[in-house]
Amino acid sequence: MRRISIIGGSGYVGGEIARLVLMRDDLELVQVTSGSKLGERLSSVHPNLRGRTELRFTSPERIEDVDILFSALPHGSADSRMREILKKAGHVIDTSADFRLNDPAAYRKWYGHDHNSPELMSTFPYGLPELHRDEIKEAGRAAAPGCVATSTILGLFPFRDIAERVLVDSKIGSSAAGKTPSDSSHHPERSGVIRPYAPVDHRHRAEILQETGVDVMMTVHAVEMVRGISSTIHIETVERLTEKDVWGLLRSTYANEPFIRIVRSNKGTFRYPEPKMIAGTNYCDIGFELDPNSRRLVVFSAIDNLMKGAAGSAMQCMNVILGCEETKGLDFPGLHPI
Repeated sequence: MRRISIIGGSGYVGGEIARLVLMRDDLELVQVTSGSKLGERLSSVHPNLRGRTELRFTSPERIEDVDILFSALPHGSADSRMREILKKAGHVIDTSADFRLNDPAAYRKWYGHDHNSPELMSTFPYGLPELHRDEIKEAGRAAAPGCVATSTILGLFPFRDIAERVLVDSKIGSSAAGKTPSDSSHHPERSGVIRPYAPVDHRHRAEILQETGVDVMMTVHAVEMVRGISSTIHIETVERLTEKDVWGLLRSTYANEPFIRIVRSNKGTFRYPEPKMIAGTNYCDIGFELDPNSRRLVVFSAIDNLMKGAAGSAMQCMNVILGCEETKGLDFPGLHPI
């Protein structure tokens, strides 16, 4: 039985990690910290955990020694505490943005300040097992990727070497903004919108460039859903492709990946990837269409931003590190209708 703690567990990602841990009989959740909810029951903050645990939030200043520690601290907080955190656990998985980039100069460019622990950046493999399974296993730690970056990287990766120009249009649900409300996330302001934000300089571009070698043009829109990301990736290829070419690249890249599904059908309602169909799952569904009049390949990629885009990837990385079946605790197939 491995002992697990979650640092910064009052947010949506921390709650999802707690849910995933509590569903397993080989893991014991022994501590969840929160500065803002100190002393409160987990189930009062994450009501879906009622009856699953009697744990209360403890002080983030008193981290227990455990086997595996998930850091769900806000962006800009983990880098200053990571030296301390690493002393408390055999394995650490960080879900903030602080260790996703391996270059301190790139971090400074995209986040506007210096990293507080630059010597640790390269020790955290980028937490997509589809790309870095061996590195994650060897390091015993990982930095869970950004949610928009995850949907884009997985959709683009099979075509990275034949992409001449790439434009990404992502639609994202409200939970990606985190649990702390703001004027823009207030229901009367958010409801019914299709609102672009960071239309040219979204920080996840840095992760996409690092992992695929492609500097994409990207705009992200806030839309009216709670969970999910739908990324439409327009790729101008170096030469025209056939459907056989596209299928070949997808299959050669993802044939043995348990959480990648190719979704493309000529009939039915859900012919292409749809975030609604994978809510609560760790799947990334990928589909495509070829423009017969140009060199344009359109790739569709859908994930649940709190699962494959955060907590699910973190749990998948943990399974890799521990040598477990990679799908353990992550085999929920989703719901229909929902």
